[in-house]
Amino acid sequence: MDEMQPTGAMAMTTARDFDASASIRLVEEMSPRQIVAELDRYIVGQQAAKRAVALAVRNRVRRRLASEDLRDEIYPKNILMIGPTGCGKTEIARRLARLTGAPFLKVEATKYTEVGYVGRDVESMVRDLVASAVNLVRKEYRERVKEQAAAGARERLLDLLLPSSRSNEARPQGAAPDLLRTLSGLSQVGAQANAGLKADAPRDPAEEERRLQARDLMARKLDAGELEEREVELETQSAALPMVQVLSGGPNMEDLDMQVQNMLGDLLPRKSKRRRLSIHDARRVLIEEELDRLVDADKVQSEAIRRSEQMGVIFIDEMDKICGRSQMHAGADVSREGVQRDLLPIVEGATVNTRQGPIKTDHILFIAAGAFHSAKPSDLIPELQGRFPIRVELEKLSESDFRQILTGPRNSLTRQAQALLSVDGVVLDFCEDGLDEIAAFAFRVNETTENIGARRLHTIMERLLEEVSFDAPELNEDQKRVRIDRAFVQLRLKEVVENQDLSRYIL
Repeated sequence: MDEMQPTGAMAMTTARDFDASASIRLVEEMSPRQIVAELDRYIVGQQAAKRAVALAVRNRVRRRLASEDLRDEIYPKNILMIGPTGCGKTEIARRLARLTGAPFLKVEATKYTEVGYVGRDVESMVRDLVASAVNLVRKEYRERVKEQAAAGARERLLDLLLPSSRSNEARPQGAAPDLLRTLSGLSQVGAQANAGLKADAPRDPAEEERRLQARDLMARKLDAGELEEREVELETQSAALPMVQVLSGGPNMEDLDMQVQNMLGDLLPRKSKRRRLSIHDARRVLIEEELDRLVDADKVQSEAIRRSEQMGVIFIDEMDKICGRSQMHAGADVSREGVQRDLLPIVEGATVNTRQGPIKTDHILFIAAGAFHSAKPSDLIPELQGRFPIRVELEKLSESDFRQILTGPRNSLTRQAQALLSVDGVVLDFCEDGLDEIAAFAFRVNETTENIGARRLHTIMERLLEEVSFDAPELNEDQKRVRIDRAFVQLRLKEVVENQDLSRYIL
């Protein structure tokens, strides 16, 4: 299947929504059909699930454009995805978050415990979502001022290479040879001009002209990359943050430890340290400092809170693992229903305290997923069932689905393999009959062993190309072109697939 072309009506940034980077593709102008088409570029099949998430996203846009008296009363329709592993549940949610530029968090329901048990409480998922939003917004803001930060770092490098003649700093280390005489002359002129003058006395015009000429010459050499290996002395700052552990072993102490360390990091003074770095390394340090200076932390925090509350997506996997108590298990399993009860107020709408401030979860979109082999959605407590009104069942992948997965998505496994081996000059030619045979093998192994969905293709591709990948750097030129046809696939995989016991371990 040929790669789908991007849809024509891509979303555009609007001041009404938020001031985000132009690289973030919003969905203000996209219809549900166009959102599905965009997801089709990465995910094969599962049209019902794609339609459900597309409608959820479109309803978010509709809510933001609704009248103010109703806007806060319209709550998101959370989604419960039911399907076997490897069928695309997580990928649909992840691609949806990337498409909308929304903060996204994937968690496993089994990692949380009921309040009172050792482990993480469900509120920590909201704190993790906000932390993800902070990183997302900070990255966008830093990208916006990257050129300005690079210009500021360049000026600071010039100051390190060519300090003012009126300062008492020593001659810069590693100055360009053809500038040493100029710098030496500037120092003598500066010393004479400043003798007996006050510190705030005006510069001599001739001295200033020579200083500007020397700086311009140094700037040209710096821009040409001639000074990359020269060293400068740079003062850097780091937070004096001690490692603190609070009552280890108590319930939910992991989050408390992090909060105490964050608080101490804000209160304790920063340590200064002088380091000798090459121009190449010093530029990176200075750019980071300039980016931190140019990006307003308060704006990042407020925007991260807004996006978390209005656009956040939390994907809760393995939801079927917390359905009721199992008679065959003990220990941590006794808190399964307790986790559901703790999760209920978060999904319904609550206020969670985070380091960035209180976060309301009323309009966060929750997408739960599970295989539900040994449990049913009706095994969830009734209140939680009601908070996931949209339920979609994902289909088991067929042989034709495997065939399409190999070449259809823009990040398909065949494209990845070709890109990796091209580094060693190897060209992989995937023939149609070869792709058919790979898909048939994947489907057959899933049917005869554990069904792990599309992940089976990763294992088969690694086994198929193992020998070529190992020998690639040492192949002769006439061996650099490898034809992957039906005979090649059968030769590499037939023995493994025919041996049932062997295939359980290898494929």
